[in-house]
Amino acid sequence: MSEWRTDEAKASAGGRLLTFAAWSVLVLGLWLWGRELTVAPAPLSGQAGGALSAGLPAAHAPVAGSLPQRVDVPSIGIQAPVVSRGLDKDGAIDPPPYDSPGTVGWWGKGVQPGAAGTALMVGHVDTRSKPAVFYGLSSAQPGDKVRVVRADGSVAEFTIEDVRVYERAAFDAHKAYGPRVRGRAELRLVTCGGTYDKAAKEYSANVVVSAYLTGVGVRPGTSV
Repeated sequence: MSEWRTDEAKASAGGRLLTFAAWSVLVLGLWLWGRELTVAPAPLSGQAGGALSAGLPAAHAPVAGSLPQRVDVPSIGIQAPVVSRGLDKDGAIDPPPYDSPGTVGWWGKGVQPGAAGTALMVGHVDTRSKPAVFYGLSSAQPGDKVRVVRADGSVAEFTIEDVRVYERAAFDAHKAYGPRVRGRAELRLVTCGGTYDKAAKEYSANVVVSAYLTGVGVRPGTSV
């Protein structure tokens, strides 16, 4: 049993923790990134941010890949370091450690934010005692900006196009993680959502924020 699952077993019955079941659903979409799929998700009930908004900015052409270092979502107060994560021994995305609740995990075997394809970032919604980095993710709105500071000194700016809650009981990896437009640079921010079952110690759904690249800037004091 991995360390974070052992830690979960020690939590009190009333503690709200992400579980293996909650994280393992993320793995269902990993195979999509090796394939050029074009997916146009149908509207789902339970959307957190409403229907896809018209009048969003045009997409920026993808740029060369560079490792993400920080992600900012100014509209909901997120400013967090990013660490690369792989899979644990059970085949699920290894989330950031519980002792780093303010850290976001990036699927390091996948697309680098800003490059063509879909980059994935995951974060905890809470810990045993307090909210975590993506606690307010479901309140993001279409049109909000997501800025990813990259190792080459650039800042990739994404625009959120929708926010959805996908029930795990009917989870569709194509709709959640598949690229919306072929050749576009896209980003997904993912955390747990829905209702929390204290007995099962798991959430019923995942919140998935979908965004696409709309600009590239330079971090102050950096030349690229």
